[in-house]
Amino acid sequence: MALLITKFLVTSFIIVLVSEIVKRTEKIGALIAALPFVTIMVMIWLYIENQSVEKIANHAYYTLWFVVPTLPMFAQMPIMLRKGCNFWLTLGVGVIVTFISFLITVWIGKKFGVELMP
Repeated sequence: MALLITKFLVTSFIIVLVSEIVKRTEKIGALIAALPFVTIMVMIWLYIENQSVEKIANHAYYTLWFVVPTLPMFAQMPIMLRKGCNFWLTLGVGVIVTFISFLITVWIGKKFGVELMP
């Protein structure tokens, strides 16, 4: 139970820290947010919990594939926001763009023998 609470506190702290840094400097905040903190933390937690090296390697491998479909959203959102679109509309379109990109990535993955969905 103590490990679960520690995981929650450390993970929450990093998210709050990044959001506070973004308030002061967008570039540094974006750089920190772009770093794979979540993936690194998950791999550390898996290691501490004595999970297999294969499980940790698989997590890193599949994360690589799942990062790809998020990239179009990071291109679409600044364009829409700078054109004056409502934040929630822009975010909603970003979610749809990411979902469609995800489906395309799953399809492409299958062509290369990578099974991304169970």
